[in-house]
Amino acid sequence: MLPKSKSQIQNGASTMSEFTKTLCPYCGVGCGLEVSPPAQHGKATNRDSQGTPTWRVRGDKAHPSSQGMVCVKGATIAESLDKNRLHYPMVRDSLDQEFRRVSWDEAFNLITQRIQTVRFTQGPEALCMYGSGQFQTEDYYTAQKLMKGCLGSNNFDANSRLCMSSAVAGYIQSFGADGPPCCYDDLELTDCAFLIGTNTAECHPIVFNRLAKYHKKNRKVKMIVVDPRRTPTAEAADLHLAIRPGTDIDLLNGIAHLLMRWNYIDPAFMEDCTSNFSAYAEVIRHYSPDVVANRCGISIEDLETAAHYWGKSGRVLSLWSMGVNQSSEGTAKVRTIINLHLMTGQIGKPGAGPFSLTGQPNAMGGREAGGLSHLLPGYRLVKNAQHRAEVEDFWGLKRGQISPNPGLTAWDMITGLEDGAVGLLWIAATNPAVSMPDLERTKKALLKSPFTIYQDAYYPTETAAFAHVLLPAAQWGEKTGVMTNSERMVTLCSAFREPPREAKADWEIFAEVGRRLGFVKEFAFANSAEVYAEFVKLTSDRPCDMSGVSHEQLQTQGPTQWPHPIKKAKPIFIDSETGLLSFESEAENLTLKTPNAKRLYTDLRFHTPDGRARFAAYHSRGLAEPPDPDYPFVLTTGRLYGHWHTQTRTGHIEKIRQMHPQPFIEIHPRDAAALKINDRDWVEVRSRRGKTKFPAKVTKAIAPGTVFVPMHWGALWATDAEANTLTHSESCPDSLQPELKACAVQLVPVSVEVTIKNYQLQSSQW
Repeated sequence: MLPKSKSQIQNGASTMSEFTKTLCPYCGVGCGLEVSPPAQHGKATNRDSQGTPTWRVRGDKAHPSSQGMVCVKGATIAESLDKNRLHYPMVRDSLDQEFRRVSWDEAFNLITQRIQTVRFTQGPEALCMYGSGQFQTEDYYTAQKLMKGCLGSNNFDANSRLCMSSAVAGYIQSFGADGPPCCYDDLELTDCAFLIGTNTAECHPIVFNRLAKYHKKNRKVKMIVVDPRRTPTAEAADLHLAIRPGTDIDLLNGIAHLLMRWNYIDPAFMEDCTSNFSAYAEVIRHYSPDVVANRCGISIEDLETAAHYWGKSGRVLSLWSMGVNQSSEGTAKVRTIINLHLMTGQIGKPGAGPFSLTGQPNAMGGREAGGLSHLLPGYRLVKNAQHRAEVEDFWGLKRGQISPNPGLTAWDMITGLEDGAVGLLWIAATNPAVSMPDLERTKKALLKSPFTIYQDAYYPTETAAFAHVLLPAAQWGEKTGVMTNSERMVTLCSAFREPPREAKADWEIFAEVGRRLGFVKEFAFANSAEVYAEFVKLTSDRPCDMSGVSHEQLQTQGPTQWPHPIKKAKPIFIDSETGLLSFESEAENLTLKTPNAKRLYTDLRFHTPDGRARFAAYHSRGLAEPPDPDYPFVLTTGRLYGHWHTQTRTGHIEKIRQMHPQPFIEIHPRDAAALKINDRDWVEVRSRRGKTKFPAKVTKAIAPGTVFVPMHWGALWATDAEANTLTHSESCPDSLQPELKACAVQLVPVSVEVTIKNYQLQSSQW
């Protein structure tokens, strides 16, 4: 395929003759896709379940991350393009009214008027935006410039707060900067893969495919999986540690205790490259095998096997996701995983390192662009005065324009609605009326919002019921922009079709609001390529340096990992008369691939003031809400292979709906027998916050005392089956990420009068 022309790149829409290269918009694996239009295939045209021609999607064999592989979600993504789309701006004066269609001009005028009213009556701190890892980097960056820069409100947070913020905090505290130090090639180079708090086979399937194939071919390679459930990931492991929920730090400290006892450590690395080991050593001496085995509910033999696997391996790769991050101890867990790498020197080399698997396709790009309430673009921190000044100067703002105080997190916005501190809430590309914790409280707070803007590609969604303004957004395939996956691979996602009706790209909506607020020169972007070109300048000389990356470079050379700095022009001589430096010609100032971008910290120097990685000393605190006699079970939640988040896309794809027709609750046979619950019986699940109903799935794949429900079903898809009705809002004190993974519940068998008729999938109405 010939590269697109510059005009085609800038205009976004494809005029291809064969296919367009893009990226899957689901999980953080970031699989490359190739898309071609229905008209090309004649009799072989792809069709959805209703017989409608669809775009053809296949894996991009040239994409370095996925190598042509694609899961069921990526393979069927095109079927959702035209299902239940929001086509026009809609408004209503109050939530008890019907929406009415308006022009974009009317919608923009209403939004800017309300922003100005709130800004000058309550102050900028009353303005809030809640974004999404579904954003492209250009969307994220434009929103940061509008909110944190021009409006002076750091109240931009994203659903990544619920997803990856503990990993962000852990990396920053241990290494001095965010950023996973590993790459996917390490999956096929490691001697021992240690997976904790991740059902990789279902949630990051292509990553798992690469690891599983390598593991199967190399029997000396060990795989350890730590999970209360025997998931498809655990089934492939050499050792499955089904620990009790909340005992992760006990386990990790117990492994460290044995590594110390058996001298599986790297003293030279610790001496030269780390700090604070003595405090950590004092903690882990308390975690003897008998203590840890008892707390975790595993055998001493299995604990010792895990420590032997780690200690005897030349290259150890750890992988984690929501099971670690979504915890009141999230940052502590991340740092305790990193501790094991630091004490054994397992970092900065092929096949080794602590590897956080991001949940969403551009969660990494959001972190780079400053897309959480305590961050600024280029891996900068709101609290850092120098960082604020650098961004203010770059944006042409007066010093002090960016607030020195971190903004409201996602949950803070909910409590801000409760007490009246939030005067305007702008939600984009996410569905908090399903995904937030303590859901009944969340919904009551959303009902109190004086003015909610909801910007999304789909309608209806559960969150739309709480909005005063609906804005139709362009989605995957309808706008051109950049995304960064879990291994820091930056990919251009080219548009291959025009947005339907009046839908607009998210960054275009933010920019137009900015211009109408008077910030014309700040948002004088003609296209997303110009947005990205401005953004990467802010990353220059930062840990996530992408100053050498552009839309055109990604189009012609393909995906690249950061750091990817621009090649600096070298001075040739000093003019004796002027004293000025003369440089190489402009033609020499070209971007080059950075040869060491695959892995970070290969020089064993870190972004801390002394260049050393920091050990962290944490005792285990356990669950924020442990089980008790009234609520004796621990509920954990998670994803299923076929579905994505709250089903706004996958719920409309028949093949996936057939794979996962309804939610369920997994219960161990011992617990089911004690409660006289049979397989497929209906069970009411109660927590201190609410109650739900699910059909039982009695299985030995769940540990006794623990139950599991999938998190995908909201009110539009099933009655009384919203998992987050049960969960609480207690969060990690460092990352402020809620403990969505565990809460205390009781189970009550439901009378036989409750039938499937009372549990109809609401999608049948659509």
